Amino acid sequence: MTNIRHEFYETEDKVIISVFDKGADPEQVSVKFEPRKLSYKNGEKELVLEPLRSQIDPEASSYTVGKVKVEIRVAKIAQGRWGQLTGDTPDPLASYATPASAPAAARKPQKNWEGITTAILGSEPETSLDQDPNAGGDTAVNSFFQKLYGDADEDTKRAMMKSYVESGGTTLSTNWDEVGKGKVDGKPPQGSEWKKWGA
Repeated sequence: MTNIRHEFYETEDKVIISVFDKGADPEQVSVKFEPRKLSYKNGEKELVLEPLRSQIDPEASSYTVGKVKVEIRVAKIAQGRWGQLTGDTPDPLASYATPASAPAAARKPQKNWEGITTAILGSEPETSLDQDPNAGGDTAVNSFFQKLYGDADEDTKRAMMKSYVESGGTTLSTNWDEVGKGKVDGKPPQGSEWKKWGA
């Protein structure tokens, strides 16, 4: 049995694994998806990832055999970052807080807006005016928004981040009671038409 080189990247709702198996025959490749396990097999070459960091949806997962690599798309049951593919940790789904009245099928994982806010702010380096002439913009306006965000309580910060992200940058709200109820729709400037990216 030969272990195969692989790497991955992830989004909130899926993990994309690249298995470097050059010239793999689609007829010979077998990928098996289980709730906490992924098995790849091609003749003597094999890759088993177990236990996965969190539960996956085998029905929504898929793979494509290319000339240089096999791309495996794993659908996460619960949204969020794993950080690594495997780990013998308690299943995050087991501790998901759901209302007692909600039937199992109706449970919907909630996004951790505070975590997303922290991750985004922590991962983006400050851009200087030398790197981007638009970075400074109107300094007074920038300072105002930085002060507003910096002095805000946690609900206000979550509301600002959620409204900005979900509306595609067209809405900025500080009211978590309103924003927390559902998705924030985009509001294009007057005379413009709202279109999804790539549509």
